Amino acid sequence: MEKKNETINEEELKETEEEMKEEDTLSDETIEDSNSEEVEEEKDPVELLEEKLEKEENKYLKLYAEFENYKRRSREEAERTNKYKNQSLATDLLSVLDNLERALQETGDSESFESLHKGVEMVYKDFLNKLEANGITQIQALDEQFDPNYHQAVMAESKDGVEAGIVIEELQKGYLLKDRVIRPSMVKVSE
Repeated sequence: MEKKNETINEEELKETEEEMKEEDTLSDETIEDSNSEEVEEEKDPVELLEEKLEKEENKYLKLYAEFENYKRRSREEAERTNKYKNQSLATDLLSVLDNLERALQETGDSESFESLHKGVEMVYKDFLNKLEANGITQIQALDEQFDPNYHQAVMAESKDGVEAGIVIEELQKGYLLKDRVIRPSMVKVSE
């Protein structure tokens, strides 16, 4: 019987040990939970909300800045488009202007030629005034320093008394629309 009691006691001992281990495990988990709660409790809900609010404000400010940049770019593009909307028309009309200049270079002696010449000259001047009123101006080239942004050199020639890089002859007039070159001047440059 003692053996039975010993066996029972051993079994009870094992069960008790297991229960104690389980309680230790449970108490460890409880301690961990309470520690994590303490950590969470350390972060005040107000602080958490303030952090969240700050994040949201930053997102809002970034989005607002992007939208403002988009509006500015759109406005600038619309202004640029409006500013240069006449460019294709102006480019097409330059050939008419060139033909009027060629007609004015012709000479004749008759009275009918003189009256025709005066009429063409009046049309030419009126045409130039209308172009200038719409922001189209001639590029000054003759006796100016050669500038590849405004001039297209098609010939070069040495000329006494003129330093290198000066425009000595304008073969075709160039024009600007506001500040944009719509046709560069074709020029002869001194070497």
